[in-house]
Amino acid sequence: MVSKKVVTFHELLDEVKKYIKKEENIDLITRAYLFAEKNHCGQFRKSGEPYIIHAIQVGYILALLRTGPKTIAAGFLHDVVEDCNVSKQEVSELFGEEVATLVESVTKISNLKFQDEKEYLASNHRKIFIAMAKDVRVILVKLADRLHNMRTLQYMPSAKQQKIANETLEVYAPIAHRLGISDIKNELEDLSFQYLKKEKYYEIAKLVEKRKAERDEQVQRMIADISAMMEEHHIKYRIFGRSKHLYSIYKKMVTKNKRFEEILDLLAIRIVTDTDSACYEILGYIHAKYRPIPGRFKDYIAMPKVNMYQSLHTTIVADDGNIFEVQIRTEKMDEIAEQGIAAHWRYKESMYGGKEIRQKEIEEQLHWFKDFSVMSDEVNDDALEYMNLLQKDIFEANVYVMTPKGKVIALPNGATPIDFAYRVHTEIGHHTVGATINGVIVPLNTVLKTGDVVSIRTSKQSSGPSEDWLKIVRSAHARNKIRSFFQKQESERRSLDVKKGEELLSEELKKRGLDASQYMDNKKLSQVAAALSYNSYQDLLYGIGAKQVTIAAVIERLVKHKVSIPLDNEELAKMFNRQDRKHKVSQSGIRVEGVDSMKITLAACCSPVPGDEVVGYISKGQGVKVHRRDCPNIQNEKARLIDVEWDENREQRTYEVKLVVRSTDRNFLLSDIVTVVSQCKAGLQHVDSSVNEDGISATTKMTVVVSDAEHLRTLCANLRKVNSVLDVERVIQ
Repeated sequence: MVSKKVVTFHELLDEVKKYIKKEENIDLITRAYLFAEKNHCGQFRKSGEPYIIHAIQVGYILALLRTGPKTIAAGFLHDVVEDCNVSKQEVSELFGEEVATLVESVTKISNLKFQDEKEYLASNHRKIFIAMAKDVRVILVKLADRLHNMRTLQYMPSAKQQKIANETLEVYAPIAHRLGISDIKNELEDLSFQYLKKEKYYEIAKLVEKRKAERDEQVQRMIADISAMMEEHHIKYRIFGRSKHLYSIYKKMVTKNKRFEEILDLLAIRIVTDTDSACYEILGYIHAKYRPIPGRFKDYIAMPKVNMYQSLHTTIVADDGNIFEVQIRTEKMDEIAEQGIAAHWRYKESMYGGKEIRQKEIEEQLHWFKDFSVMSDEVNDDALEYMNLLQKDIFEANVYVMTPKGKVIALPNGATPIDFAYRVHTEIGHHTVGATINGVIVPLNTVLKTGDVVSIRTSKQSSGPSEDWLKIVRSAHARNKIRSFFQKQESERRSLDVKKGEELLSEELKKRGLDASQYMDNKKLSQVAAALSYNSYQDLLYGIGAKQVTIAAVIERLVKHKVSIPLDNEELAKMFNRQDRKHKVSQSGIRVEGVDSMKITLAACCSPVPGDEVVGYISKGQGVKVHRRDCPNIQNEKARLIDVEWDENREQRTYEVKLVVRSTDRNFLLSDIVTVVSQCKAGLQHVDSSVNEDGISATTKMTVVVSDAEHLRTLCANLRKVNSVLDVERVIQ
C-alpha cells in the first residue's frame, strides 16, 4: 500500500535499502536529495512547509512502488529545472543523461500560449502522454507528484481545489488505472471525490463507517469458514477482507441507479495463493460450498486486462444470506494488481541482477502503450482532439477481445468488428468485408463482448469503407480513420475537379475567341472568386468542374475585370460593347435572362442558398420555382426547366436550411450543438433532439439560418467536429 504519512529522507532511505543494494545507486539517490534540498532552500509550499518535503514524499511514494534509483532521483529533481533555474545540462553532468531526460519530461509545462485554459490543459497532457510512451517512468514520477499534491490540496483556494481535483479525476486517475496501479488510482479518485462532491463523499463515508463493525464481523466469519476449507484441502493461501473505496461505491450508485444497501460487493474477500492451478482449485471449492450469482464470474487469469491485471472474480451468497465478492489470485498477480506497470518496469535499471524482464516482453504485454504516440500523429496539432481520442479509446476501453492468435485488444463499450479491424491495422479496416466471432459469421454491426475471439475477412478488391460505418463504429480511432479515408478521396476528387474546371474554362474562352492565357491569371480569377463567394481561385475552378457555378457567369465577370484588352476585330468589339439584356431581380436574389414579370420563388423542398448550383422549374400558376440542381424532385423534369443564376447584385438576406445531425447520445450534446451554431454566427429557428430506439444513438433535427453556401459549409464542418457527432446531412423533402 502507498503510505500517507509524512516521512523524512532517512525513513525514505531505509525503505529504498530494502530492495536496492548497490552502494552507487544509494549514492545517486542521496546526491539527488542533497542537490534538491540545496536548490529548493528558501522555497515554501502553500502549507508553509519547506518545499523539499514535497520532493521527499514524491521519492517515498516511488520507493514504495519499488521503482529504480534513477526514477527516485528524478522524483527528487522533478521541479529544480522549472523552479530553481537549473539547466538540463547541469542535471545531466551531475546525474547522467538518463536522469536529466526524465526530469525534463516530468517538468511542468510553462510559458506556453494557448487560446484558453482547456486547450492549455489538453496540450499539457498530450506532452505527458507522448513522453510517457517513450519511458513509463515519466508518468510514475508524475503520478507520485500529483498524489502528494492531492494529499495537501486543503491549503489551496477553493477554486484551485476544484480545478486540480477535476483534472486528477479526468486524467491522472484513469492513467493510474490503465497502468494497473490500483493503490494510487483509488486514492486519487477518493481525494478528488472529496473536493468535487463533498456532501456525497461524507454521506457515503458515514454510511460505510456506520456499517463497519457489522461488516467486519460478517467478513471475519466468512474468512474463518473459507480458511477452514483451505486447511482441509491443504492449499497454501493468504486471505483477508478488503474495503471498497468511496468513489467506486458512488460510481456504482450513480451508474446503476442503486441505493447504498444494494451495492453487492461492499463485502469483499481476497484469497492469495501460489499457483494458477491453485486459484482454479479454490474457485471450485468455493462454488461447491456457496451459491455463485450468475453473470458475476470473471476469469481475468485466462483473459488478462490490457494493464496485465489477472485474478478470478466471483460473487457468492453466504449461508447467512450475505453477498460477498471474492477475488482469487497468485502472489505475483497480487503484486501486479497493486503496483501495475511499476512491478514490471524494474528491468530498466537492472536491480535484480539476472532476473531482468526484457523490454520487448513488456511492450508486447502493454501494446496499447504505443497508442499515445500513434494517436498524436493522427491528430497533428489538435490537442483537444487528442484528448478526446484518449478518453474514448484508451481510458474508457472496457471490452477485451482477442485475435485468433490470442492478442488482447481493448475497445470501448458498444464496439463492433469494424472497430476491432481498425485497431489491428488501418489497411485491414479499410478492406474489411466480413467478420467471424467465436467461429460464427456475424454482421459487421455486431456488438463485441469481453472474451470474444474476432477474425476479420478482407478483400483486396474492396473499394474501401462505407459511409454507413460511421454510424456503426464506437471508437474515435476507427471513426477518424474512416473519415480520413473519405477526406483523402474527396481531396483527390477535388484535385480532379479543379483540373477539369481549369480545362473547361480555358476551352470556353477559346470558343469565344479570347486569349485564355490573358484571362486565366490567378489574380483576376481570385477577384472573380471573391465576387462569387468563393474563398480562392482554386475553389472557383473546383466549382466550375463540379458544376456548382456556370462558366458563363465566370467569363462574364472575367470580361468585366479585363478593361484594357485591345479589340482586334469587329466581333470582339460587338462582344464587349453589346448592351446587357434586361433581367429580372426577384426578392429571392435569382436572375432569369429574358424574363421580366414572372414570379420567382425558392423551392421549399431543397432550400437553395447563394452558391448552390440552381435550376428554374416553370410551375403552373406559380411562376418559376428555383431548385438545387441535385434536388430529386426535378430529376425527371426536362421540358419545364430553365436556366437561372444567382444575381451578384442581390440584396443581402438570409436563408433557412434544414439539417439532420446524427450522433451517439451523451450528456450536454444538444448544448454543444447549439453553441457551435451560435459560434458560426448562424441563426437557429427550430431544434428537436431525440434518442433513437437503440438507446445509444441520437438524431437532432434543426432549421438554421445562413447567408450563403459557404456559410452553410463552414457550419456543417464545425458541427461534424463536435464530440460524438457522426454525420451532418442537409435535408431534401
